[in-house]
Amino acid sequence: MRVVVALGGNALVRRGETPDAEPQRGNVDRAVRSLVPLAERHELIITHGNGPQVGVLALESLNDPGLTRPYPLDTVGAETQGMIGYWMLQSLQNALPGRQVMAMITQTLVSAVDPAFADPAKFVGQLYGRVEAEKLAAEYGWTVRRDGEGWRRVVPSPRPQRVIETRLIRELVRLGTIVVCAGGGGIPVVRNDVGRLEGVEAVIDKDHTASLLAESMDADALLILTDVPRVMRDFGTDREKEIVHTTPYELRAERFPAGSMGPKVEAAATFVERTGDMAAIGLLDQCAEILDGTAGTIVTPSGTWPLASTP
Repeated sequence: MRVVVALGGNALVRRGETPDAEPQRGNVDRAVRSLVPLAERHELIITHGNGPQVGVLALESLNDPGLTRPYPLDTVGAETQGMIGYWMLQSLQNALPGRQVMAMITQTLVSAVDPAFADPAKFVGQLYGRVEAEKLAAEYGWTVRRDGEGWRRVVPSPRPQRVIETRLIRELVRLGTIVVCAGGGGIPVVRNDVGRLEGVEAVIDKDHTASLLAESMDADALLILTDVPRVMRDFGTDREKEIVHTTPYELRAERFPAGSMGPKVEAAATFVERTGDMAAIGLLDQCAEILDGTAGTIVTPSGTWPLASTP
């Protein structure tokens, strides 16, 4: 099978951890150990989050006295792809000697007229007091909004249209290469008025890009791996219940938090609707069991998975 795996941010920085390099490298090694059984049996394409890493590098850039302006988000996103890609590349090579592995800097095309550009809503970076936030907004042209007890920068989160390097990824996979790509949803780029690619200040949802990539790669399965074993119906209430096997139609009838499970559910449902194949959401440590249908929330057109036992 051809499998696209989307690693959540918790694969690199676990809850409560500081985003230092060494803990992240240890987490990458643990993630790779979980992925090895898949890589030994299937064609594998790996995407990953980059939220904490973007926050660290953006803050460093903002506070660097040697810069007149901080690096733009597309450039910071490229930095994180290189850093995380290097960690993943080395760990996969060590775990799978003899296998070819490629970590790619990857661009994701978005529409220059996406409505998200007129209504930035994705929080990035640290919390500020209102006065400092407004000062930074005036100095750097940011948009800021209240977030709980403080204020944060908000940026557009446009829908991905295409991973620019799709053809190259497909060829590498055909040759047996494990590909790490589309980190953080991909570096957001648009076609300008003369048709050239240029980066934009935006953050693309990583799960939506993983779904798009899986579809364009003719993947047989999309696994969205996170730190919860299954999607929960009525989460946080006395009616809370695990969803084991389901359909896109049934998922869309439920409500999920926009900032956490919502994008994952939407990405899984969209992939299944457009391809008729299988998507799943579950624990990174259970990725092999998820693909076998014995763990996670399995999403298929009929609500069943051929390899799964009846729940």
